[in-house]
Amino acid sequence: MSLFAPHRYVASVDRIDLDELWAQGKRAIMLDRDNTLVPRDRKTAPQEVCDWLDRARELGFSLYMVSNNWHRDQVMRSAGELGLNAISHAMKPAPFAIKAALRRMGVAPHDAVLIGDQLYTDVWAGNLAGVDTILVKPQTTVDLWYTQIFRIFERRALRDVPCEE
Repeated sequence: MSLFAPHRYVASVDRIDLDELWAQGKRAIMLDRDNTLVPRDRKTAPQEVCDWLDRARELGFSLYMVSNNWHRDQVMRSAGELGLNAISHAMKPAPFAIKAALRRMGVAPHDAVLIGDQLYTDVWAGNLAGVDTILVKPQTTVDLWYTQIFRIFERRALRDVPCEE
């Protein structure tokens, strides 16, 4: 597995099989906010995402939001609505916030997974921290201008990577 590629590529968060993750020994899930949990053009997460998070809690997963979003109030509001602890200003792809979340949850990297919608931030940060990564398709095409530029390169990098629908 390449340091720069996701371990899995899945259509959306709610399509990730939580029983499978649990069977693989995963006990903690870190999640990006924008276009992973909450579409960039909305203020709240879709019901399917909320239901998926509830199911993760029922199974016993520790959950943590790790977001690059600089608007701490937005991140903390979403985290509160979703019942998550959170780190904003994560500066991914640097792995520091991922490692901080692991420490706060009290889990080792091999017991965790990071889920995010961006190859060059979320996936790279998780891989650099030694955590398995799952890339999901962004929930909307609305993005920051510089993210739209990265998306061009992501599409090229992912063209041969199958996406689990």
